[in-house]
Amino acid sequence: MDEARSAIEPHLPKNQPGPRRVDDPRVISGVLHALKAGCRW
Repeated sequence: MDEARSAIEPHLPKNQPGPRRVDDPRVISGVLHALKAGCRW
């Protein structure tokens, strides 16, 4: 997971105004799980 996070970290927005953000690692983990398991969106 750390490898995937470090690969996409530069593309994540920082200090954006608006509602509170969700926990990035948790969301990334969920997306990767869905892709690996072949879940439908």
